[in-house]
Amino acid sequence: MSEQPSGTATPSRLLVLSGPSGVGKSTVVRQLRAHHPDIWLSVSATTRFPRPGEIDGVHYHFVGAEKFDQLVADGGLLEWAEFAGHRYGTPRAPVEERLSAGVPVLLEIELQGARQIRASMPEATLVFLAPPSWDELVRRLTGRGTEDAELIAQRLATAREELAAEKEFDLTLVNTSVQEVVDRLLALWQVGDPRPN
Repeated sequence: MSEQPSGTATPSRLLVLSGPSGVGKSTVVRQLRAHHPDIWLSVSATTRFPRPGEIDGVHYHFVGAEKFDQLVADGGLLEWAEFAGHRYGTPRAPVEERLSAGVPVLLEIELQGARQIRASMPEATLVFLAPPSWDELVRRLTGRGTEDAELIAQRLATAREELAAEKEFDLTLVNTSVQEVVDRLLALWQVGDPRPN
C-alpha cells in the first residue's frame, strides 16, 4: 500500500475518512469495526429513503426534509452536504459526547463534509482514501450494477473533483489492501505510539 503525507498528521481522537465513491470506504469501515468495535462510527442523517436491508439508526438516521432543515437551523449537524438530490449530515451531539469521553470517533463522509469538519474542528485528522488508479475506480463504480448510467456519470464527475482535492487532507492512503488501510487507520488513534508508522 502506498501512502503520501499531504500535511502533518497529528494524533486525534476524531478521524475523518473521505474519498471518491467506489474507492472502498465502506469496506474499510466494516473491516475496522468488525475487529475494533470500540471505535465509534458516526451514523449520518439523510433525507433519502432506506435501501433494501438498511436499518434506521444503524446504517443512517432516515429523516424527512423538514426534520433535516431543523437540524441545520439548530446547529445540530457538524457538517452536511447534498448529493444526487438527497442531503446527508453528521449529528453533532453524539460525536461530541464520545470525544468528551475519550472514545475514538470515525466519520465516513464526502469531500464537502470533510471541508466543513476541517473548518469547525481543526483538531480532526483528515484521511483521503484513494483508488489504485482511475481505471480501477471506474471499474468499481460501473461493476456495482445498482445505479443507472446517469448516476454513474454523475459519480465519476464528482470523483474527478474529489481526487483533485487530495492535497487538502492530512494523509492519503491508497486502497490496494483493505487490511493495510485498516492497520494504518488504527495507528493514527494511538497517541504517543513509539512504533514507526
